[in-house]
Amino acid sequence: MGCTSSISKRYDIRRKKKLCIQEVVVFIPPMKIPMETDILRPLRGLISRDLSERLLALRNRILLLAEGTDVSAISELQQSLEDYMPFLLGLTKKEYRLEEMVEFKWKSLGDDKREICIASSWYELLSTVHMMAMLSLSEANTMLIPKDSKDVCERKVSEDCKKTAVDLLLKASGYLQCCVRYILVQMPQNVKLRLPKDLQEGVLEAISIQALGLGTEMQLGMAVESQKATLSVKRRLACEQVSYFAQAHHCLSGCVSEGYGKKHILFIKWKYLEAKAAAYYYHGLILDKGNKPIDHISAVCCLLAADELLIDSKRACLSFCLDVPVTRAPPVWGAMKHLHQKIPEVASKKSQMYAYLFEQEKSPHELPDLPDFPLSLKPDDYEMPEVDPSWGSEKSEPEIQTLKEHLEDEEEDAVEIE
Repeated sequence: MGCTSSISKRYDIRRKKKLCIQEVVVFIPPMKIPMETDILRPLRGLISRDLSERLLALRNRILLLAEGTDVSAISELQQSLEDYMPFLLGLTKKEYRLEEMVEFKWKSLGDDKREICIASSWYELLSTVHMMAMLSLSEANTMLIPKDSKDVCERKVSEDCKKTAVDLLLKASGYLQCCVRYILVQMPQNVKLRLPKDLQEGVLEAISIQALGLGTEMQLGMAVESQKATLSVKRRLACEQVSYFAQAHHCLSGCVSEGYGKKHILFIKWKYLEAKAAAYYYHGLILDKGNKPIDHISAVCCLLAADELLIDSKRACLSFCLDVPVTRAPPVWGAMKHLHQKIPEVASKKSQMYAYLFEQEKSPHELPDLPDFPLSLKPDDYEMPEVDPSWGSEKSEPEIQTLKEHLEDEEEDAVEIE
């Protein structure tokens, strides 16, 4: 992550830049990072200088880390955000009447590099927790892309990495649920109307639920590799995936339709079709265990549907990758690697085996409904930290300035304006 490059760096004619196309396992909206914000002047005379300087120092540390961070520094940046929260929360407390005193500035690291400035401590709080969620998603994505893979077409992710990724996805989902359930409900309506699209309720909900769907995908991958996991367990996980991605798509309906929002919808469509192919495959295998001709007919219908859905998912994956900004999908791995091999093979075999049953049954055959299961994965509970004790102490009270100190501050302001 980083700021926009200088002109000389952007247009270096001495050498060609190597085009780097990001690989996406976990979809991550454009990161937002804080910009320089004047905290001292608007809070002068309202809280102590020590407290306002502490706020500024903690925020500036986040800014510096965010501008130059890489994957190895994510944990340090997360810690800086957590250190900032107890001090920031003091600005949101009604008794201090400071909610609209500071105009906080953030910018997107997406292609538009959009800057948003809103005089609201609730906006600052929302952006901070949102950043914590995006960092967790980014770290999960990294966990699922091995650095030492010798064959780029052969993706192997260890079980420990998958479990860590699931934990990170649940954590990110918890942060986003906090944004929706705690922050947005207390945010003034005039501030909500000024929020960028990717900080609006529907989008936040969609990413939160989507993270749960991706976590379930990791669980299905581990179940496929386990000899102890039954067909029923695999079907249940696949059906849960379908439900998660369907809910995520519903949350996005009417929220976004262009730019990165369009790419987000394409990602969810891709994962939804993959999940549905898996669900119908396992449902078909279970139905095929029945003894009646109708069981075998229903099984074949499910397996053929799975095969068609798998083809559709490949097209959806391509559409997602080619949509701006161009990304690349990982090589087929995990549960989908197994299913890409098995679904066409089993669907062809079973449809030939039971072709005579379809000839005997003249009436049309409907595709069976997938079973509906309660959803297992839940977001990690994230509770806001307590407001730092310095807000309730004498240290937070503004110092009484002498006339000389007041005049010196006025001179500093005048110099800054010039």
